[in-house]
Amino acid sequence: MLVRFNTLTLQNYKCHRELEVKFGDLTKITADNAKGKSSIPESVSWLFYGTDALGGKTDPTPITYGADETLVQLLLSVDEKQLLLGRGLKKGKTQYYINEVPSKAGDFNEVVEQMFDKDLFLSLFNPSYFFTLHWEKQRGMLLQYVSAPARKEVLKHLPETLSTTLEKYLKKHSLDDLEKIHKDNKNRKDKAYIAAQSKTKTLQEQLGMIKKPEMDIDSLRAESDELTKQIQEADELPAKAWENNKKINSLQNEIQFLAEQRDHMKAQFPALKNEQINDSCRTCGQSLDEESRSKAEEDKSKRIAEFKKKYDGIVLKRKELEEELSKLEYIDATEQQQKVRELEATRDKLMDQIRIYDRYSSLHTQVKNAEADEAATLQDLNASIFILDSIKQFKAKEAELQGEKVQVLFTSLSIKLFEELKNGDFKPSFEIEMDGKGYRKLSLSEGIRAGLELRDVLSKQSELITPCFVDNAESITSFKQPNGQLIISRVVAGQDLKVEVE
Repeated sequence: MLVRFNTLTLQNYKCHRELEVKFGDLTKITADNAKGKSSIPESVSWLFYGTDALGGKTDPTPITYGADETLVQLLLSVDEKQLLLGRGLKKGKTQYYINEVPSKAGDFNEVVEQMFDKDLFLSLFNPSYFFTLHWEKQRGMLLQYVSAPARKEVLKHLPETLSTTLEKYLKKHSLDDLEKIHKDNKNRKDKAYIAAQSKTKTLQEQLGMIKKPEMDIDSLRAESDELTKQIQEADELPAKAWENNKKINSLQNEIQFLAEQRDHMKAQFPALKNEQINDSCRTCGQSLDEESRSKAEEDKSKRIAEFKKKYDGIVLKRKELEEELSKLEYIDATEQQQKVRELEATRDKLMDQIRIYDRYSSLHTQVKNAEADEAATLQDLNASIFILDSIKQFKAKEAELQGEKVQVLFTSLSIKLFEELKNGDFKPSFEIEMDGKGYRKLSLSEGIRAGLELRDVLSKQSELITPCFVDNAESITSFKQPNGQLIISRVVAGQDLKVEVE
C-alpha cells in the first residue's frame, strides 16, 4: 500500500491561524525555534489519532491567540485513490469529517484503521515513535513479518543425538508441552532420587552391621528339620501323658464333687422324711379337708421318691466314674519332657543362626533392589535432564537462526531478540544497537539514522509505504533516503516558517 500526503490545511492549530502545506516527494520545513515546524507533523498524528507524533497527549488549540474552532484537514492518496479526512475541535467537542462529510467517531476511526495499524503508521511516519514503545511491542512488530525458523531447519543444525531424540518426542508433543512434561518429571525424580539414595544408604548401613554368616545354610536347615522331627516324636509320650493325667484329674474332681452332693442329700433326707402334714394350708392358712390332706400326703410321697431317684443317680454316676478311674494309671513323662527341652534348645541355637542368615540375605536382597531402583530413578532423571538440555540447545539454535533471519534485514543495526539466563535458558528480549551501543546511548544523529533504517525495514516487511518525517535534520549531515515521501525539519536561526517542495 502506498500512502501519499497531498495537501494539509490547518486552521487555528496551535500557532498556525491559517496554513496550507502542499507535499512533494521531498518537503523541507525550515524556521527558527518556536515557529511551528513540529506542529505540522503533529497535526497529522492529531488528525488520525488525537495524539502528537510520539503518541502522547497534545492540545491542538491556539497558543497565543483565541479562536472558536480548530480544524485540521489532510488530502491524501491511498494507492492513488484520494481521501480527504478532517478533525476539528469546537467548544471542547471533537468533530470528524470524511470527504468533507461530518461523520461519527466510529466511522472515522474505522476508515483510519482500515488503512493502517496505529503503531505501524506512527513508526513509519516518525521513526522516533518506534523507540517509545515497550520492547515487547517493538519485538512483536518486527517479528510479525519474519517467520520463525522451521523445526526441521533447527533440528538440522543440532548434533545428531539431540536432533534424533527431540524429533521422536516432538511427533507427540509440542516443544513447550515436552518441556513442561520433563520439568515436572525432573522435579519429581530429583526428590525420588534423593529418597532412593537415602534408602540405599540406610539399608547398606544396616547390612554392614551384620557379619556375613559363613555357613552351609542348607545343612543347617536339614539339621533343624531333623531336630523338629525328633522333637515331634519325643513329644508324643508327654502329650499322651498330659491327656491321660488330665483325664485322671478330671475324674477325681468329678468323683469328689458327687461325693459331696451325696453327703449333702443324706443330711437333707431326714427332714423330708419326718415332715409333718399340717391341718391347714402352708400357703394361705385355710383348714384342709380330707381330700386336700390326701393330696398333701401324695405330694410328700412324690417329693421323697424324686429325692431318692436323684440320690441313687448320684451314687450310680460316682460308681461308674470310680470304675473308669480304676482303669487309668498316672503316667510320669518327666524324663521325656527333659529330652524334648534339650532337643528344642539345640534346635533354637540352629534357628538363631538361620535367622541371622535370613536377616542378612533379606537385607542383601533389599540393598540390591534399592540400588536397582536408585539406578532406574537416576536413569529416568538423566533422560529428562538430557531432553531439557536438548530443548535448551534447540531454543538457543532457534534464537540464533531467527536472529540471523532478522539481522540480514539490517545493514548497520544489530538486533538482539533473546537474552540468555544464568541457567542456560533463553527468554525473549529486544534491543537495538549501533556500533555496539544501545539506542538510548546513541547521539541525536545516530538515533535518526537508526530510526530511519529500522523504519525502512518495517516498511518493506509490511509492504506499507508512508511519508516519513525527520525532525532536527540539521543535526545529521547525510542519511539514506527512505522510501516514500520525505518531510524534513531544520532549524534556521532568525527565519520565519518556510515550506519548500521538491
